Amino acid sequence: MTLRHISPDTDPATVSSIDARLAQLAQQHEVTIRLAIESGSRAWGFPSPDSDYDCRFIFVRPLHQYLSPWQRRDVIETPLESVFDIDGWELGKALKLMLKGNAVVLEWLQSPIVYAGDAGFRDAFLDLARRHSNRTLIARHYLHLGMRQRKIYFGDGKTVALKKMFYALRPAAALRWLRLHPDAAIAPMHFPPLMAQCDPPAEVTDITADLLARKAITRELGVTLLPAAIGRFIDHEFALAEAVFEQPRAPSPSERAHQEIDTFFRDTVLS
Repeated sequence: MTLRHISPDTDPATVSSIDARLAQLAQQHEVTIRLAIESGSRAWGFPSPDSDYDCRFIFVRPLHQYLSPWQRRDVIETPLESVFDIDGWELGKALKLMLKGNAVVLEWLQSPIVYAGDAGFRDAFLDLARRHSNRTLIARHYLHLGMRQRKIYFGDGKTVALKKMFYALRPAAALRWLRLHPDAAIAPMHFPPLMAQCDPPAEVTDITADLLARKAITRELGVTLLPAAIGRFIDHEFALAEAVFEQPRAPSPSERAHQEIDTFFRDTVLS
């Protein structure tokens, strides 16, 4: 089944431009795009009217290129053009990063905005991820990402560009979700259900809902004092994550994981 899910309020001309760019990249690089989605703030659920379109895709090369001693690059990158930011990863790269705890590809597989893709491919990849992803490594990914974003955007602890607050709040919410769901490894990508399922304090919920509503209709929320409840929530979750997930060494993937991923990779390349 072919995947495509575009928000009805997205400008049709913008979608057509993304479709054309993807088709051009597939032809230029002689690849098959198996999944193309929106990442970034639009897919996370907190866009501004002027947010870029961060299209990301997973591609597969033809068999003869994999059999060559001169391997091609495992990424396809394009320069940022106007509001379009379009890049892709080769399937093998995406699979290896998934095993290393890189949550980016896990978010791509859950994106609510899909430009093109094969449902069987996406579902099989997501099933592998759910069974073989390492929750400790994923948590470390969100912890290091969140701490870096906190330092960049409001390191002084006093003022913050409110539209940037979400870049630290989302990793904090993901860490809380993982802590409250000890049998799961993949937190929801979309911010509203992520917040709902991690059960934050009521004050955090209220402030976040207000900022989301304002961010959706204005280009600039301005710079102001960091809301105390948000700051406490972020710092509390980061501190807990350091204690819960900062283990000396995460276990290596099992032989079964490698075998199943090998099979998925070969079946996809040969299909």
